[in-house]
Amino acid sequence: MKGLLGDRDGNSGILSWLSDGKQAASDAGDVAMKLLRSTGKAAWYVGTTFLVLILPLIILSEREQQQNDLDFQQAFMLGTSPPAQK
Repeated sequence: MKGLLGDRDGNSGILSWLSDGKQAASDAGDVAMKLLRSTGKAAWYVGTTFLVLILPLIILSEREQQQNDLDFQQAFMLGTSPPAQK
């Protein structure tokens, strides 16, 4: 006998459909958590690589620029020609 809620074997009907929906939602949640974890790991790798490799180069170039500006200002105040740019 088949009714609205399904037959005795549980093969079709609303209850079967709801059960399938719950399983799909659970699977989607698991996939979302795995994606979130892997995205977090990738962000960690990118961030630490930036701090170790790129940031020191930025600091060095800023120091050089400040030194060049200081040299130019001193030369201007003394009335001499500014040093050649490197």
